[in-house]
Amino acid sequence: MNLKNKNVLILGLGISGVSTVKALNKLGAKVSISDLKDEKDLIDNLSQIEHLDIDLFLGTNDVPLKGIDLIVKSPGIPANLDIIKEADKKDIEVITDLELAYRISPDSNFITITGTNGKTTTTTLVGEYFKKAGFSTHVSGNIGVGILWDIVNSSKEDIFVIEASSFQLANTIKFNPKISLILNITPDHLNWHGTLDNYIEAKKKIFANQSKNEYTVLNYDDKLLKSMEKEIKSNIIWFSVESKLSKGIYIEDGYVVIDDGNEIEKVIRVNEIKMLGKHNLENVLASVVIGWIMGLDIRLMNEILKTFPGVEHRIEYVDTINGIKFYNDSKGTNPEASIKAVEAVESPIILIAGGHDKGSEYDDFILSFKDKVKSIVLLGETKEKIMNTAIKYGFNNIYIVNSMKDAVIKSYELAESGDNILLSPACASWDMYSSFEVRGNDFKNCVYNLRED
Repeated sequence: MNLKNKNVLILGLGISGVSTVKALNKLGAKVSISDLKDEKDLIDNLSQIEHLDIDLFLGTNDVPLKGIDLIVKSPGIPANLDIIKEADKKDIEVITDLELAYRISPDSNFITITGTNGKTTTTTLVGEYFKKAGFSTHVSGNIGVGILWDIVNSSKEDIFVIEASSFQLANTIKFNPKISLILNITPDHLNWHGTLDNYIEAKKKIFANQSKNEYTVLNYDDKLLKSMEKEIKSNIIWFSVESKLSKGIYIEDGYVVIDDGNEIEKVIRVNEIKMLGKHNLENVLASVVIGWIMGLDIRLMNEILKTFPGVEHRIEYVDTINGIKFYNDSKGTNPEASIKAVEAVESPIILIAGGHDKGSEYDDFILSFKDKVKSIVLLGETKEKIMNTAIKYGFNNIYIVNSMKDAVIKSYELAESGDNILLSPACASWDMYSSFEVRGNDFKNCVYNLRED
């Protein structure tokens, strides 16, 4: 795709926006940027591109579209903005950076990972395999510095391990990775997609353009993913924590094994894997499938799995104070993710939850407590919604607070030696924080401050 002298409008100057600006400038495009935030709120990102010749429209999306050839929008920007509707009327294509990356370099080694939960952990783990194997590896997409800047600074042999959100996939048209992986699908981001069906359709776009020359990796234990089998034209490889497969990756006699249909090869003992929880075992199996497809040495994967601690903000051990352990699972941004955290952490648990309302229901979340959660401390926009659901099911040991500091202090007051305090909000962070990372760091700082009080 030749972008030289093309007029490209970028909507949103977040991490992906900065990457897109730099990449398009290098490719010779004429770049304009629109962001609803003003200059003082974007000072850090603007400092990275201040030397470039670009047109800025800050504090507004009211931008003239005359002469614009293409719009690249930040993935999280909804499709119902007036400027996007106007672009549709003028037949100006609106895509995300993921689609543009593919068009710029369609022959690149794209390994793309999506799912409601586990994307970042699996993406990071697969990236570790390829780095250890000596490949020039870019871990990108929904994490990292933005895929476009990686693309324009890469070689044909480079490996791209891409975390793809439903927001990014929703605006793809031609995107076609060599390997696609869907870990799981449960309701999420319904406030953005409108319906569960729309959310599912966005996820399906990861394999929509694949053929018999590519691979799709799916979770055999997810009924929704199993139902998609007839829609997929590529080679499907299954993984399962719960079932023995005729071919694929599964658990047998306490080992993760690879079964190619003829021979079975052991990868690692399950109890040797460093990460906690059944959900992380699913992530491990999915990552092994990708390594197997790409011909990586099993001994290399074994070595990584024995030492890989997981990713920050995913059931991350923080500290032990007076026999009370603290875990940071700020990435638990939907009920299903937090259910898995509750399952992974030993009881008794004092749970901190609540945040931005994405349209989720919390019945299954509360039912997952069983005898493991002895108290729940709630904050944020959804605190009353979660409280009312808990009361409906007879769980009444509930405390309402207004800040993370108060949540940590209250949890610590309630805890006894041997208890585990778990932050796993089951909600997004955007009511109180700019990101789940900021929320997780605030939690950790509040924990560390307990030692000083």
